Amino acid sequence: MAGVTMVGAVDSWDKATATYRDNFPTAARNVITARLDDQTGPEIFTDIGQVDLLLASPECTHHSVARGAQPRCEESRRSGWYIMRFIEDLSPRWIVLENVTPMRSWPGFEDLLRELKVRHNYRLRVQALDAAEFGVPQNRRRLFIIGDRRTEPAEIATPGGQPQSARQILAPPDAYRWTPLFSERRARKTQERARKAIGELGEGVDFLLVYYGSDKAGGWQSLERPLRTLTTLDRFGLVRWFDGIPMMRMLQVPELKRAMGLPDWFRLDHGTRRDQIRILGNGVCAPVMQAVVQTLCQTVPSATLAAE
Repeated sequence: MAGVTMVGAVDSWDKATATYRDNFPTAARNVITARLDDQTGPEIFTDIGQVDLLLASPECTHHSVARGAQPRCEESRRSGWYIMRFIEDLSPRWIVLENVTPMRSWPGFEDLLRELKVRHNYRLRVQALDAAEFGVPQNRRRLFIIGDRRTEPAEIATPGGQPQSARQILAPPDAYRWTPLFSERRARKTQERARKAIGELGEGVDFLLVYYGSDKAGGWQSLERPLRTLTTLDRFGLVRWFDGIPMMRMLQVPELKRAMGLPDWFRLDHGTRRDQIRILGNGVCAPVMQAVVQTLCQTVPSATLAAE
């Protein structure tokens, strides 16, 4: 979408790498299933050739506020350093690292930036971007470390316009099976959340129940605003009224794919439904990365770029 030719990728999960091969055939022979460490470099690839752009999403789990007070794994938090061997050997002009915004408060964050600036000669821009500001029907705020060896990276501008609502990702009412919202089989806490939503919205208004939330939003959200952040868990239950009766189903993979701003051609065929939701929840919203890459590489609009 940004005019880049993908030439390789690495991920520790075989379902993710299989999905990547399906969608980026130019990279297929160099899509590697492996866990990186400080010693890993481009020798894991087969004759990858010249690389202009390196995109990386280090592990975010142990930076995320979603962990609450749980212990952090420092090795996970420093996985951003695993790009250094690739930078040394491939010497890409441009780099983009993406992570959750709390990465900024990690004690090693400034050391990482200093290494990229001083040792590898990147001019950096650190910018937080919300996918909802790029036409994506999801509030998903992420941190981007953007580097260029030749010039100061420009600020990533948002296109403007009205935010897209969660309603726009929904399939037609008859596309999936519904079950009664209020029944003996439904969890008590789910029903309490639903009653709270109905109390505020009134009967007959469709809404989303939100599971695994750590905020004070009450466990539900309106369909007239962007979807709350999609995670690796199955967390959104759609409530819709049929003849005055509230029915419920979970949001399905095609709907969540639209919530990530992915194009229709994007294939998601591997693993279980839970696996596919995990792949989406680990992803970067396509229009956001498109804007980042196009802004970063705008000095060579006609070039053919290669990315690892």
